[in-house]
Amino acid sequence: MSNKTENNNYIFCMKWGTLYGAEYVNRLYSMVKKNLTYDFKMVCFTDDDEGIIEEVQCFPIPEINLDSNLPERMWKKLTTLKEDLYGLKGRALFLDLDIVIVDNIDCFFEVEGAFRIIKDHSWRSWRITGNSSVYRFDIGKHGYVFDDFIANFDSVIKQHRNEQEFLTHAINEKGKLQYWPKEWCPSYKYDCLSRFPLAFWKKPTIPKGSKIIIFHGEINPHKAIIGGRGKWYRYVRPAPWVADYWM
Repeated sequence: MSNKTENNNYIFCMKWGTLYGAEYVNRLYSMVKKNLTYDFKMVCFTDDDEGIIEEVQCFPIPEINLDSNLPERMWKKLTTLKEDLYGLKGRALFLDLDIVIVDNIDCFFEVEGAFRIIKDHSWRSWRITGNSSVYRFDIGKHGYVFDDFIANFDSVIKQHRNEQEFLTHAINEKGKLQYWPKEWCPSYKYDCLSRFPLAFWKKPTIPKGSKIIIFHGEINPHKAIIGGRGKWYRYVRPAPWVADYWM
């Protein structure tokens, strides 16, 4: 990519409900601005744009027209793969709101591949399922994913636990699935924290080669900063460095 302005580079995110407020969207924009040297436009698909800064363009979350009641399970993310998405054109990097960027992310737009996603953090290494906290695609080029979901909704929700499992399999069936290099998107839960019982005295660390820290499960950036405990074997020491990047 020799000319940093020759293509439309988008950062996509999605916010609905009350779990994460506008400050998460605004922090995400700030982190991208500090860590991406390419020109970019940021889009938030949301049911409430109050408090989101004007640098972020907001669109309603596209409708999923189904007769059946749609289980939550993050299925809304599949709308980003629609063939016609508010007329947007270009390459999009989708980022969950509860991620923390710790290094330059130009590489996420530079690495080749029709569709890139995180390889899900699991001991079951044979599974192809991706983690959709960070995925990249050319807008409008994977409409078959959403179309298949709508056409085969009843069978899809029986075969797949959630959106990222179905998304990964649908892309893989077209031979277009590729993962990010493993070190780029470590899991805070599995890669930054030490295992029990070392977690009681060893501080959370940033693994070598990290670009974007992924938070899943019961720990989010707010909780990571102050530390604490969930179950007795999941004590988490404070990670003040999260606050240094998450701003």
